[in-house]
Amino acid sequence: MSTRYLIRIPDTDKARASGDYALRAQGPDGIAEEVQAALRGEALFARWRDAQPDPDEVDPALGIVDPAAQVTGEQRDLGIDLTVDTSISSTVLKHRLRLLAGGAWELRDVRAA
Repeated sequence: MSTRYLIRIPDTDKARASGDYALRAQGPDGIAEEVQAALRGEALFARWRDAQPDPDEVDPALGIVDPAAQVTGEQRDLGIDLTVDTSISSTVLKHRLRLLAGGAWELRDVRAA
């Protein structure tokens, strides 16, 4: 079952400066593509896991992927609104968003998709 998350990134510069795994894209489409790739594939999780002091101790459930995840982005004022449709749990989604945007994102709404 898929869930729709409405995410706001009010300050994209702050998100892009959030760390080693931060977003690199400038516009809403590029940011949506980066988040979508993080949900569909293992690359971001694998980079993060391999950087941990004991990668073998990382909970493998954090690495789950959703090949059908869909993310769209829209520019609103100075920020970006993302609509994320995924079967990934909110815990994993929040972990990926923290890697990509640090604390520079807001969960606005959650709905069954």
